[in-house]
Amino acid sequence: MSEINFKERILYFFLALFLISFLMLSWLLWSFISIIIIAAVITGIFSPVYHYIRLKTSATLASMATCAIIFIILFIPIVFLVSMLSKEAYDLYLVAKSAVLSDEIKKLLEKSKIVDRAGLILSHFNISFTGAEIQREISEVGKVVALFLYNQASTVASNLFKFLINFFFMLLIIFFLLIDGHRLLEFIFELSPLPKAQGEKLILKFKDMAGAILVINGLGGLIQGVMGGIVFALFDLKSPILWGVLMGVLAFLPIVGIGVVFIPAVIYLFLAGRFGAGIFFIVFYLVLSGGVEYFFKPKLVGTKVKMHTLLVFLSVIGGLKIYGILGFIYGPLVVTAFLTMSDIYFSSYQSLIDPKNECT
Repeated sequence: MSEINFKERILYFFLALFLISFLMLSWLLWSFISIIIIAAVITGIFSPVYHYIRLKTSATLASMATCAIIFIILFIPIVFLVSMLSKEAYDLYLVAKSAVLSDEIKKLLEKSKIVDRAGLILSHFNISFTGAEIQREISEVGKVVALFLYNQASTVASNLFKFLINFFFMLLIIFFLLIDGHRLLEFIFELSPLPKAQGEKLILKFKDMAGAILVINGLGGLIQGVMGGIVFALFDLKSPILWGVLMGVLAFLPIVGIGVVFIPAVIYLFLAGRFGAGIFFIVFYLVLSGGVEYFFKPKLVGTKVKMHTLLVFLSVIGGLKIYGILGFIYGPLVVTAFLTMSDIYFSSYQSLIDPKNECT
């Protein structure tokens, strides 16, 4: 047996053992993967805060202070929103399930002649459009939406102890990532067969795109949800917190957005004879949605890490379908990883495959 073949066998044997150890480690950590991913994302978001505090104190104290800030910013609002959301969603479900909502819709439809006129026009085209059908569909939609939101909030509320354990476990991971995250990256760079410069570029691009997509969209959703909920409360519409949270979530979907909530609200106000309020809602929706989507986000995101609107929409919908509620994070992250790898390919590897396209 030649020395080369012997060394190759040793290498293959080692690689097999290494692959087995990697798979076993992945299996070991898989049950915590969601917490680890969310912790890594939050670490990236709050790392500037950590580095600012680090200038004035030790790494341990800076990390503890940053975790305390994360706790105040995330944990307290989440607990408050979950408790309020659970109550409002359940109240809305009871109203939708009972005859109260149906009676209110029936009165609105009887008061407004729009439906009767629209039904008369559509009857010439053999299309059935009656107030009873609208009443039934609205009640059913209200019941389904309210029940879904109530179940989601109740799941968190009923597993409060589990939520607390997971949240503090996430803070523990964040604590060590803030302190030793650079060492972990160095280990990954050394382990990776990619050149260190490309590895650093990959992490930097991924961090920029993830921050632009998740953080900026998150801020945009927060602004639209809070403002929308305030307007609903000011105009005495029911369940303003519930609809505000729903608008904050829907704001991640750039094509539909908060219009899913605002447009039905406008229709309701017009049917109720509140034409001034309805017109205000239309103007407010256009200003709020347009201002966030076409002024706020482009100013903060810029052009370097911009993702196509349709791609953002599909990533969120696909993420929700595969991963559930965490799909709002996972979907954009998956697309971000692909776009980052694509950028690395075009800048470093396309010329190796097609010399004609060698980058300048």
